[in-house]
Amino acid sequence: MPDPVGTDDPDLLGSTEPWAMQLVLHDPRSGEVARPTHLAACEAAATAAVRLLDDPRSRPGGPWHERVARWDGGPIRKVVRRARASRWTATAGLPHVEVEAGGAAVRAFVPAPLDHVPELLARLQVGGTDLPEPGTPAPRTPGGLTVAVTPHHPLTTGKAAAQCAHAAHLAWRSTADPDVWRATGFAVRVLPTAPSLWAEAVRRSVVQVRDAGHTEVPPGTVTAVGWWTRTALLPPE
Repeated sequence: MPDPVGTDDPDLLGSTEPWAMQLVLHDPRSGEVARPTHLAACEAAATAAVRLLDDPRSRPGGPWHERVARWDGGPIRKVVRRARASRWTATAGLPHVEVEAGGAAVRAFVPAPLDHVPELLARLQVGGTDLPEPGTPAPRTPGGLTVAVTPHHPLTTGKAAAQCAHAAHLAWRSTADPDVWRATGFAVRVLPTAPSLWAEAVRRSVVQVRDAGHTEVPPGTVTAVGWWTRTALLPPE
């Protein structure tokens, strides 16, 4: 798969710009295909981010390793964009992994500094990505990850998807037994947590995402938390 931003670019690894993983949501809006739901988009984004991290091409010796390691070693910034029609088709030519879950399709692209984002991706819209239908969480998968999103701050779909991807990333970093999660396909279930259950979700969590405050929420806000799905947790799920 051709990559217009290879590591042989002398300016790539030396860039002083922040690094980010670009996540692109397929949002057809054609009237012929149903738009994905909010929760499905969040789940697909979270799984796509981890599958790229775990991909053999991202491991030592793989063609993506240097870039993935450079990004993973710093702030794990993620940018969620949306695409449809020919623009979605065109992005398939860039290095990525794709996940389809619950009617949502998301592509995670090999990280790069913000001044080296391929033009095909840079042209895609970031702000205002919001899906009107909330949808329902994916089925509980033992060995998968459950993520709860804060009920105290309204988040657009793009913001929520990025936070869920952060939670999955932190879980992937911290798990002592990645094979269990890998066996599920890195399943992620995202819950629209009620305010009365948020404190319990935080208490049960093994990872917590604290936002840098660049968009939508104040710095330090806990936007998403995650825990391993072993047994029935938080009964009102």
